[in-house]
Amino acid sequence: MSTFRSINPYNQETIAEYTAHTEADIEQRLAWGHQAYRHLLHTSLEERCDWMRKLAGLLKTHADEHAAIITREMGKTLKEAKAEVLKCAISAEYYVEHIADMLQSKLITSDAQQSYISYEPKGIILAIMPWNFPYWQVFRFAIPNLLAGNTGLLKHASNVSGCALAMEDLFLEAGFPEGAFQALLVNSQNIEHVIADYRVQGVTLTGSTGAGMSVGALAGKYIKKSVLELGGSDPFIVLKDANLEEAAKIAVKARMQNAGQSCIAAKRWIVEEAVLGDFTDKVSNLLGNMRQGDPFDPETDMGPMARPDLAAELAQQLKQTVSQGANLSLGGQHQEANFLPTLLTGVQPGMTAFEEETFGPLAVIIKASNEDHAIQLANQTPFGLGSSLWTTDLDKARRLARQIDSGNVFVNAMVRSDARLPFGGVKQSGYGRELALEGTHEFLNVKTVYIA
Repeated sequence: MSTFRSINPYNQETIAEYTAHTEADIEQRLAWGHQAYRHLLHTSLEERCDWMRKLAGLLKTHADEHAAIITREMGKTLKEAKAEVLKCAISAEYYVEHIADMLQSKLITSDAQQSYISYEPKGIILAIMPWNFPYWQVFRFAIPNLLAGNTGLLKHASNVSGCALAMEDLFLEAGFPEGAFQALLVNSQNIEHVIADYRVQGVTLTGSTGAGMSVGALAGKYIKKSVLELGGSDPFIVLKDANLEEAAKIAVKARMQNAGQSCIAAKRWIVEEAVLGDFTDKVSNLLGNMRQGDPFDPETDMGPMARPDLAAELAQQLKQTVSQGANLSLGGQHQEANFLPTLLTGVQPGMTAFEEETFGPLAVIIKASNEDHAIQLANQTPFGLGSSLWTTDLDKARRLARQIDSGNVFVNAMVRSDARLPFGGVKQSGYGRELALEGTHEFLNVKTVYIA
């Protein structure tokens, strides 16, 4: 019988081992999930909101405990982990306040006596989620879907099984019926069977482009709706009229938080030539003062990467980029999963760190001759998840934002997901949206009702 091991990334100590679910276990969870869906059909929105409100309260009350689980399993600093837990709680409260409006039927003028669109739940939604934001990635799917009346089945990354089980317990403690939200401890080879099951009505995945291709193909094979939030090589564009002090501070935060392991991290700093030197000096100073180490130490700015193999992969991308002509200006050293904040300058199109997604604390600076060149460089990627644009000319910002191939453009701010705003990508960064009205409707039956 296979097991999943949770390993502390900082010191490589085994935290726990979890037994994988068997075929019988999977069938039982599918049955419970469908039974819970049928039960939720007969509950009121008010009752579901009461459960979600209680869940938010539990997250706030026990934020330190949940943060510790995150930090032990995937290595982000304790303060980052606590902020993640509280973001889940605040988002749950936001949806409790606004879900009724999001689910309100929409009247349509036609030749009928009355015609309208009704937004109705469909059943079990399978969520395949990554380890980098082990609570937030899950809750941003689960909150609107369970409030709308769907049920959730979570196949989490195997190194954060403790997080998955803790979240399952939370939903039960908050009052949701058994089966409404369940963790599924299975390997990837078991996923096709789950997607194919008639009780599963949709699949949402956050992960790599390769994983998205595989899951998207399976969802299409079995005619299941899918939402894919995939990788990114997000541009952070600094124009010559930008506030350089603020841009440098946010650039470092946007690249180095969570040890750089974020789909929307600022992976390519594209800087207009006129301010290249000043910007480089500012970010170099900030990066040089960052402290990498024990994620439970409050003085630590950045914890380890999630696994040693991920650090080794990043080191290989770094080595290749330097061999292609880039300059290693800072950092570059790593031991097991601990990787120092690193800066590459002189990066150009064709180099590994420009062409590939780098998932770790590796910042790269790319010179742009002018703003048109900066936009060209930003779009010169198969990805299109998020982008950050820095300029004090807001009219110009609005014009350039339309030219950037991306699901999100944040002007003079760090790209982030927010319960109030739809989130998702274009090109190989995926399709569909999470969060807000658009994300809430993704896995609902958009039903037309026509009364003659």
